Amino acid sequence: MPALSIKNLTKTYANGVQALKGIDLTVEAGDFYALLGPNGAGKTTAIGIVTSLVNKTAGQVEIFGHDIDSDLETAKSCIGLVPQEFNMNFFDSVLNVVVNQAGYYGIERGTAIERAEQYLTELKLWDRRDEAVRRLSGGMKRRLMIARSLISEPRLLILDEPTAGVDIEIRRSMWTFLRRINESGTTIILTTHYLEEAESLCRDVAIIDEGRIIEDAPMSVVLRKLQREVFVLNLRDPLMASPSLDGFETALLKEHELEVTLNSGDDLNALFSALNEKDITVVSMRNKANRLEELFMGLVENKQASSA
Repeated sequence: MPALSIKNLTKTYANGVQALKGIDLTVEAGDFYALLGPNGAGKTTAIGIVTSLVNKTAGQVEIFGHDIDSDLETAKSCIGLVPQEFNMNFFDSVLNVVVNQAGYYGIERGTAIERAEQYLTELKLWDRRDEAVRRLSGGMKRRLMIARSLISEPRLLILDEPTAGVDIEIRRSMWTFLRRINESGTTIILTTHYLEEAESLCRDVAIIDEGRIIEDAPMSVVLRKLQREVFVLNLRDPLMASPSLDGFETALLKEHELEVTLNSGDDLNALFSALNEKDITVVSMRNKANRLEELFMGLVENKQASSA
């Protein structure tokens, strides 16, 4: 049974704006799923409908088999939501924010405190449990919202821009925590503008643009649609000029940094063989550009060209 099943979902607002134009989407139980798209594409509207914060115009939504039209309360009980905006009582304590959330699910207070300690500890907030929320940093508030969403131990966790404004170190620690939650059986749907985040965390991805799904596939399959990849190689020994490598485009960025462009289907082993022939030793390498961002732009451009 899928964690989430969406069929022919549409949403037209009172001002005539059609935010969703008949989207179909299936998220399997246990998946870590990315829902990506530019601002205004329809991501937040779709999440709003799934979580009953927005009324749909037409279509069907089921959460673990529970239809939101006929069995809304059961469907909602399966979901934990981390919204984009902070929506907590900033004058309440960290612990109270989490424990009070449990009350909405009928969770006994003793159990709620035990769970709160578990999640606040894992998210490195337990030592701040008695502080007012307003005294927390932005990154701490983000982590608190995740802890609050998990207090009901939802089967489906929806994260809408969960690391917005968070520094790199905290973001990566949150990635580790979310992977662990997913491995324990929680299905996760992620929206994010940090596209490397989706590439790092998610196994499947849907890309939405102007209210339509333009791509829905495993992440590995989607990434294979890239036409080119650009790598930056850190070299052991300095170079004075860019080397000539058969079949590869190169550019020397610094004496210890070489940029290499690979076409789709090029073999990294062939690249390293060519470098070895030139006695060039690579210490480390990284993608210069965000591959998923390049892919998204290419998909949008292809869609626009086909509809022209």
